[in-house]
Amino acid sequence: MSEINFRNFWYIICRSDELNNDKVLGKVILDEWIALFRDEDGSPVAIQDRCIHRNSQLSKGWVKDGKLQCPYHGWTFDREGKLVNIPSEGNNQKKVGNRCAKKYKTIEQDDFIFICLEENPELGLSPHKMPHYKEKGWETVSLFNTFNNNVLNCAENYIDVPHTVFVHDKIFRVALDEEINTSVTRKDGSVTIDYKGETDNLGWFSWFLNPKKEEIVHIDHYHMPNITSVQYIMGNKEFWITSQCIPINDKLTYVYTNLTYKFGIFGKLAKPIVKYQGQSVIDQDIVALDNQMKVIEKYGTDFSNATADVVHVLIESIYNAIKSGKDPRTLPELTRDIKFWV
Repeated sequence: MSEINFRNFWYIICRSDELNNDKVLGKVILDEWIALFRDEDGSPVAIQDRCIHRNSQLSKGWVKDGKLQCPYHGWTFDREGKLVNIPSEGNNQKKVGNRCAKKYKTIEQDDFIFICLEENPELGLSPHKMPHYKEKGWETVSLFNTFNNNVLNCAENYIDVPHTVFVHDKIFRVALDEEINTSVTRKDGSVTIDYKGETDNLGWFSWFLNPKKEEIVHIDHYHMPNITSVQYIMGNKEFWITSQCIPINDKLTYVYTNLTYKFGIFGKLAKPIVKYQGQSVIDQDIVALDNQMKVIEKYGTDFSNATADVVHVLIESIYNAIKSGKDPRTLPELTRDIKFWV
């Protein structure tokens, strides 16, 4: 298999409703400038945000009949990125030739538009499916946030339990010094963390989520290289927190989070509470991760680990494999049973 890199993966570039038929958006993924528009059939098209004529940004231009026109000299590109018109040539368009702008593959799914900057067919990758999105009996609250930190630290934070009793004290968890037994498995480019024995330490929302204090099924998932999905099952209630961390550059990450839940007859009524609770937790994470990046910029990433940080170590082994051009799915399957206190 050829070497892989972070450009081979699928990333959310925007929500579907952000991209109107007559609109062009300028976006950045992995420091790559992208012009995004819809063609005459309404399908999303992504090309490099650079006119091949005189290097003007195409995202400053216009969409006409599903084609993108540069604002500088009007050169026009179709859904394949092919140059189809040079206005200064008038009716004599022989010089258009076979010139093309660089095009990227896109997929529209789950009300998001995804982009792959450099498709690698050998990997067989596709965009991550949001769990239970728009399924009967399920509701979803979608959130968008900006973090001044890198993708790896953001993804690790979303499935880091020990920080919750300090950063999210009372709003999410309370420090009870409870023993938590956990099984952590690395397999096929993912890390799965299965927590045992949790009952009611979910902050002030516990009275609703688990009033009988039944044992909670709590499983966290990390999927290479940028996705986390947290699953809670509490009796007949179920709650998923799926976050896709989008690498804008090494110090800036956009995060699209879907809070998807099944609360029975309380589903629609719970939406404002779920949104408020979810955003409140994320707001606290933003502060913590902004501060972490400030320290990293000054002192580097010389981390020191505790027992619970096995989760981080295994995630980083996957991330570092991609960084070195290797497919993390070839790493040996590994399981560690650990215990820590929260």
